[in-house]
Amino acid sequence: MFGFHYKLERKAIGFTLAIIGVASIGGLVEIAPLFTIHQTVEEVPDMRVYTPLELAGRNIYVREGCYACHSQMIRTLRDEVERYGPYSLAVESKYDHPMLWGSKRTGPDLARVGGKYSDEWQVAHLVNPRGVVPPSVMPSYAWLLRSDLRTNDLAGHLRAMRAVGVPYTDEMIANAANDALGQASPDSPLAEGVTKRYGEATNVRAFDGVPERLTEMDALVAYLQILGRLTEAPYKIVASEAAPAAKAKVP
Repeated sequence: MFGFHYKLERKAIGFTLAIIGVASIGGLVEIAPLFTIHQTVEEVPDMRVYTPLELAGRNIYVREGCYACHSQMIRTLRDEVERYGPYSLAVESKYDHPMLWGSKRTGPDLARVGGKYSDEWQVAHLVNPRGVVPPSVMPSYAWLLRSDLRTNDLAGHLRAMRAVGVPYTDEMIANAANDALGQASPDSPLAEGVTKRYGEATNVRAFDGVPERLTEMDALVAYLQILGRLTEAPYKIVASEAAPAAKAKVP
């Protein structure tokens, strides 16, 4: 074996081709599954896209490195399902670029945090984490309340997402800035356009408690409140799996 290796090292072209061949194995393992991705990602009729405000909140979540401490992937293990909720489905991340699955959990998994706490709780926790959860090691993000959300580039963000497969329409892109304002201002005339374009189930309210001003806190809380609620598919699967078990217990 070593004799063959020594001979190969003396032939630059052969050695280079051998390196390329070995390195290609890893590449094929990563690339080949992409050709069958349509068989991996489920299709669900109620899957919705992020609103401009929620997408802005997701960008803030990524910008601040929240994903470094909070995963968004619940495994099929019993203890995880009992603690966090239904296990994650691939379809739930089909519009996430980049996706935020992972295994690092300095803090809890957030895949099902949407609707678990009130907006007031989320704001209080982000402003002063230890005031809500005493042992928390999370830094404060109080400055998000003072930082106005930039909306003039939201149309560009939606356009970029459409380029990678997210089905944003021309109307959604053209109204991105107004829809961000309308979602955080329930009494504004702009709010009606949000529900028209993104559905009646869209959260429309003053997420940071101040409807007169659109802040980065509004965006981040709007994003957190939709996590795990882009589709009801995971909850339907749990219900369908629980039904046979319930019948089996009936004497």
